[in-house]
Amino acid sequence: MKVINRISGASGLARLDVELSREAQKRLKWFDYYRSHGENARLTCRYFGISPQTFYRWKRRYDPKHLESLEDKSCRPQHVRQPTTPPELVEAVLKLREERPRWGKEKLASLLREEGYQVSSSMVGRIIHRLKERGVLKEPTLNYVSAGKRQRLRPYAQRKPKDYKAKEMGDLVQLDTLDIRPLPGVVLKHFTAHDVISRWNVIGVYPRSTAANAVHFLNALERRMPFPLRAIQVDGGAEFEALFEEECQR
Repeated sequence: MKVINRISGASGLARLDVELSREAQKRLKWFDYYRSHGENARLTCRYFGISPQTFYRWKRRYDPKHLESLEDKSCRPQHVRQPTTPPELVEAVLKLREERPRWGKEKLASLLREEGYQVSSSMVGRIIHRLKERGVLKEPTLNYVSAGKRQRLRPYAQRKPKDYKAKEMGDLVQLDTLDIRPLPGVVLKHFTAHDVISRWNVIGVYPRSTAANAVHFLNALERRMPFPLRAIQVDGGAEFEALFEEECQR
């Protein structure tokens, strides 16, 4: 971010319109404070919370007649090494990548080595990167297909509508399960039902998390809740499908 401030130089120069970055202005305040406090470097460092090494490094660079000396210098080297990849190798990589856009650098490098090129996978990756930067290599948009499990059909359950809001007891009862381990090597399933309006809870413990046990818990829930159930919210667990959905529909 660039800002323009009118800065008074310590050398008696007239006020100048100087364009400095925020960091350069911060460093200029160091030296204004340094001059106005008897050129006490230690006091300046303590006041601004900077190290003496940092202060003296900028002091050596600071020129009151050229306030731009307080700007950060570019770290880019004067001579940037240019890629020395043979043009025929670049053309070979481009051709193979256009023919096989889904192949990575490792597979392409293997093909190139079979053709007699002395090339590594990292070199192929750098060539592909430079070709994309130059706009020479334009790969088609890949249509990714999820490898996850297929969406199971839910004959009765549906996603909770965004405009559905629980107003009365029983309008929305949340069901969930978790593991409990009362003894080493013993794992039980803890079923929990929570009404969002009344905060009424019903719990049950079963040896396994199955649809049949979920149905049993649903029947117990109907008996133990002091109000009728209108909607039940569950997660994507398999225990809340099949028999459980049939029981909810009934």
